[in-house]
Amino acid sequence: MTVGLTHIIVLSTALFFIGMFGLFTRRNMITMLMSIELLLNSVNINFVAFNKYLYPAKMDGVFFSVFIITVAAAEAAVAIAIIINLYRTHKSIDVDDVADLKQ
Repeated sequence: MTVGLTHIIVLSTALFFIGMFGLFTRRNMITMLMSIELLLNSVNINFVAFNKYLYPAKMDGVFFSVFIITVAAAEAAVAIAIIINLYRTHKSIDVDDVADLKQ
């Protein structure tokens, strides 16, 4: 039994909607960041899958995936630094608590 493009797209769609659900329902910044990472990983799966099945001789999908992974790593580092700074100053990383603290 082989894994076809349909199986990969179903997996990617499930990851994407789990990430969207987590992003919209959670109020903790760390879980929102993890949800964004799930969204980016589902896009990476799509890039690699479509590259493999539509253009197997080219490496464009893999290069886009590596670029997205690099941007996601930088985004995660900056986001964690901001979250740590917010926790040190406001003692909370809840989105609702931080939104109420207008300075």
